[in-house]
Amino acid sequence: MSLTRVLIVNRSYPSAGLELLKGNSRIQATVLPYEDYEPQSLKEIKQSVKGVDGLIWNTRYRLTGEILDIAGPQLKAISSTSSGLDHIDLEEVKKRNIRLGNTPGVLNDAVADIAVGVMIAAARRFKEGIRNLESGEWKYGVTWTLGQDIVGSTVGIVGLGGIGQAIVRRLKGFDVARFIYSGRSEKPEAKTLNVERVPQEQLLRESDYVILACPLTNETRNMINCTALRTMKKTAVLVNIGRGELIDQEALFEALREQCIFAAGLDVVTPEPLPKEHKLLSLPNCFIIPHMGSATVNTRNAMAQIAANNILLALDGQPMQFPIN
Repeated sequence: MSLTRVLIVNRSYPSAGLELLKGNSRIQATVLPYEDYEPQSLKEIKQSVKGVDGLIWNTRYRLTGEILDIAGPQLKAISSTSSGLDHIDLEEVKKRNIRLGNTPGVLNDAVADIAVGVMIAAARRFKEGIRNLESGEWKYGVTWTLGQDIVGSTVGIVGLGGIGQAIVRRLKGFDVARFIYSGRSEKPEAKTLNVERVPQEQLLRESDYVILACPLTNETRNMINCTALRTMKKTAVLVNIGRGELIDQEALFEALREQCIFAAGLDVVTPEPLPKEHKLLSLPNCFIIPHMGSATVNTRNAMAQIAANNILLALDGQPMQFPIN
């Protein structure tokens, strides 16, 4: 009996997921020995994908029609190891009638933790403080390195999905005065969480903290542009844990440099990795970390296991654990 071939395109795939695949005697699982930043990795994907039955797309490279054509018509199932699917050409997958899954929900808590972390770091000027400490410029005085309070503030969340809701639950303990959100649809959980839905322009105008927790779509790309930034309070802090392309980074640079807003805390940027000479990194009021939202051992293990289960279930003719319809 021939084995069913499953390809994992990035070596960073956790062993917790690989063990599930290799524990099935009918599966031949192969992990490519490269990571995204290695120049031969995309070439190796294209060389290795031909003839596979299942594909775990744990990479930031875009899954295109070209790669699907190379794989061939026997490809039955694909799973991302992420919640977002902006790195997969959904129309090309749908056109070929390939079943697709992702790993939503499991990363909500870890990403919400990071959102609160970068929010505090940006608002309380951690970057400037650390730079001064390390350069021997630690100063004293009642007006040195003053930041913004969370207590009594208005927090606006763009996208009150699972991550947005987890952020609200965490911030309840900070005595936030008011939570508001904007999004395509009313969220039934908003009433329980005491979060008010408002138009996006109102959210930008009234929020002390604007947190981007929405997916990247054609509608949300560059949603934070020059106009949006000039709508925000001069004391506002912008937090992005969605996708880098939600923000026009040129406009953000100018807004931060001119102090049109107080600060920004970013877990996601574009491109990734961000070049070390990128001008956003030069700003004292722009706190950036390298896309660490879901980077905990338990979260990444759970994501790998869900992706493996998505593939195993689909190849067995059953519904995926988390299918994309």
